[in-house]
Amino acid sequence: MSEQFDVVVVGSGAAGMTAALAAAHHGLSVVVLEKAACFGGSTARSGGGVWIPGNHALRAAGIDEPPERAREYLASIVGDVVPAVRRDTFLAHGPEVLKFVCDHTPLKFRWVRDYSDYHPEAPGGRPGGRSVEPVALDGKLLGAELAHLEPPYSAPPLGVPITQADYRWLSLLARHPRGAVRLLSLGGQWLVGKLRGQQLLSMGQALAAGLRVGLARAGVEVRLNTPLVDLQVDDDRVTGVVTSQGVIGARRGVILGSGGFERNLEMREKYQRAPIGVDWTVGAEANTGDGITAGLKLGAALDLMDDAWWGPSLPLTGGPWFALAERSRPRSIMVDARGERFVNESAPYVEAVHAMYGPGDGPGQHIPTWLLFDQRYKDRYMFTGIGPRQPLPGRWFKAGIAAKSSTLAGLAAKIDVPASALEATLERFNGFARRGVDEDFHRGVSKYDHYYGDPRNKPNPSLGPLDKAPFYAVKIVPGDLGTKGGLRTDEHAQVLREDGSAVPGLFAAGNASAAVMGRTYAGPGATIGPAMVFGYLAATRLANEDQGTTGGQR
Repeated sequence: MSEQFDVVVVGSGAAGMTAALAAAHHGLSVVVLEKAACFGGSTARSGGGVWIPGNHALRAAGIDEPPERAREYLASIVGDVVPAVRRDTFLAHGPEVLKFVCDHTPLKFRWVRDYSDYHPEAPGGRPGGRSVEPVALDGKLLGAELAHLEPPYSAPPLGVPITQADYRWLSLLARHPRGAVRLLSLGGQWLVGKLRGQQLLSMGQALAAGLRVGLARAGVEVRLNTPLVDLQVDDDRVTGVVTSQGVIGARRGVILGSGGFERNLEMREKYQRAPIGVDWTVGAEANTGDGITAGLKLGAALDLMDDAWWGPSLPLTGGPWFALAERSRPRSIMVDARGERFVNESAPYVEAVHAMYGPGDGPGQHIPTWLLFDQRYKDRYMFTGIGPRQPLPGRWFKAGIAAKSSTLAGLAAKIDVPASALEATLERFNGFARRGVDEDFHRGVSKYDHYYGDPRNKPNPSLGPLDKAPFYAVKIVPGDLGTKGGLRTDEHAQVLREDGSAVPGLFAAGNASAAVMGRTYAGPGATIGPAMVFGYLAATRLANEDQGTTGGQR
């Protein structure tokens, strides 16, 4: 006889832990199985933003908009790639999910001021943003479990709890007084925390830790080093999870929150365009598509497998760097092997990589890609955590990741692009920059473009000429936060077959399921927000339906 629970949750990211928390508070017995030696998955490695319009933290900040605005926005940017009922269900239940999480964990959230929706000019878009992020959390609430928290992909210096809002201004430390103010504020917060004996966590670390504390208080066990090997099926119904330690039965159902397939080279090469690999992602190491593969064996349908939560990334010697601010600062451009621009460099990161690949199914049309900037850029802005005026590491140049030259022609030779084309590109761009109007790609028109721009740079915070030698080039690759394709699900997070029927007893949320955002990205936290909501809805469905009917024909 195998162990039996009402619900078995696979994966301990935001989707899995929210699902388990909801199941427990509905009175169901539940266990969380985690493949890795640490809990938190890609959530713990992330910025921790949550995009859920209409939530209580937004209302507390004075943002109280009619729900029709967010529905209009998702309809306009996602379109019919995702059924309207899934989009609308996410929006309708999102606020109750975030409130539930705050009521049953130590987590608190606040608005990320002015972090714009990624398409603020679209119908229903909000230039001031709808993203919230966790308030710094004391990691000591976890007790011994703190040692098992998945580390962030880029650890803050000295353990200072830097938020998304802090990062924006700290990267402008040499250009704006708010940078110094934030630095002093963070130093004071860190000192007070130390004096109180706290170990403060922020961003995805705080989110994952807070959810884990909630599970501990609810008596939910999280079993680490317990990978999903297969799904147990009886009479066409999923009744448990096969692990390397044995079968764990699920009387009501299984919820897959096991992440995407970003670390599975075979799957990436099968479903996605070249060049692709597993070395450019910042997703968790354990994300090899196990849940997706298990569902596929049962006849589940797949959607969006060619897509990802892309982001132009720097393939640094110590691991990839997801470039948010770096490509949006004035005095920088991105060029392809022809030495030509091909995109608004400040565009939302998913759209920027879509442009790198270009239309069609063949190899990426604008890869290899280089980020170019001049010495004035280097003097003014932080770059991948390297302070203004500090030199780029010599190992980057040795590895061919970076190049530097006193002339554009010399730089072109080092990165193997036509010098005449590069010089012409810079001449044209510099003219746009001095006038403040990008006639080719409209950089700086969208409110989103300005978030990581330089507010002291006139007339356009996103544009500046590259005119002070030496000139630099750093390689850009199509990195990602994780894949966004996966198992097709309905508005209850039930896994579906091609004919529209449900796989009885099987649910999926987060990156194990095809994204409700379709091929786009609504705003900061539009990965984690839906993951939490559909994890919650899956558990609610299992709690509210009779065991014999859950997951039947639709």
